Amino acid sequence: MVDQDTIKLLNSKAKAVRKHILEMTTEAGSGHPGGSMSALEVIVTLYFYKMRHRSADPEWVDRDRFVLSKGHAAPALYSVLAESGYIPVKELKRFRHADSFLEGHPCRKSIPGVDVSTGSLGQGLSVACGIALAGKLDKRDYRVYVILGDGESQEGQIWEAAMSAAHYRLDNLCVVVDRNSLQIDGSTEEVMSIEPLADKWSGFGWNVLTVDGHNFEEIINALDEAELLKDSPTVLIANTTKGKGVSFMENVAEFHGKPLSREQLCEALKELV
Repeated sequence: MVDQDTIKLLNSKAKAVRKHILEMTTEAGSGHPGGSMSALEVIVTLYFYKMRHRSADPEWVDRDRFVLSKGHAAPALYSVLAESGYIPVKELKRFRHADSFLEGHPCRKSIPGVDVSTGSLGQGLSVACGIALAGKLDKRDYRVYVILGDGESQEGQIWEAAMSAAHYRLDNLCVVVDRNSLQIDGSTEEVMSIEPLADKWSGFGWNVLTVDGHNFEEIINALDEAELLKDSPTVLIANTTKGKGVSFMENVAEFHGKPLSREQLCEALKELV
């Protein structure tokens, strides 16, 4: 059974992160709030429950690695890094400003806690496979976690990497697909259908688990189960809602890459009290 104190902590962090995402993208006048909000419960669970990491030592050799393959969800990652102590919380308000190190997509060179620079979709899983294989060869016990977008899963490189991970039995690799069913142009199933998604991953040799991507208990149980599964990589298909947490943003494709106005931000923050 999941410790309720842990759930309380995760809920508190998620609430803070959701506010950060909205405030920083509105302040910047750009960014991707919708997909950041759909993925945030998974990222919060990874950083505040599952992953081994040290904000005081971002390059700790035995840390678990995290790859935000859907790099446009950087506001969620930056907010979690700030809440984890890697970067100052006050820096979030300078997101995408010319003189800030918080670029529109994660950059390993300039941001403490970022393991892989991402943004060009479809590439994160390939890099993660290399990191996971290196861990095997070096006899390190770290794990590698990847968040993929469902729209991103329309790209062929994802499936080449999936085939490679199964071939090399990378059981230290865990992918989470943020299945919010919307991409910049609309429904994923209308733009380019990716169903049957679970069957595809299974057919590529992966263990497949399905969770409510906003339910901390389900996410925790699935991540714990994934760590016990051997000889094959594991994918969690996390059913999520784009813009989760703000009623007028939920399931609205427009907010994929559009920040709130100042007036909308005020309304949204009222819902998050």
